[in-house]
Amino acid sequence: MSKHKKLLQRFLSMPNDFTWRELKALLSDFGFAEGKTGRTGGSRVRFDHKTAFPIILHRPHPTQVLKRYQIEQIEDSLRKEGFI
Repeated sequence: MSKHKKLLQRFLSMPNDFTWRELKALLSDFGFAEGKTGRTGGSRVRFDHKTAFPIILHRPHPTQVLKRYQIEQIEDSLRKEGFI
């Protein structure tokens, strides 16, 4: 099984310890690139894709672990766009 499939499988299992770094790798595999949100974006991050709607979320802090609702929102967006 490829790294991408393993990471996707882990993401879909809704783990309590899915990190920001893993999310960036997963979205990168789908063709998303981290974009700029403006000068006062703060912790808000935008992931752009050539054909899909952007994914916008707040970077988790102080830990780098995503919250459950963030994983659910990202999964919903990826399903709507036909990536999974």
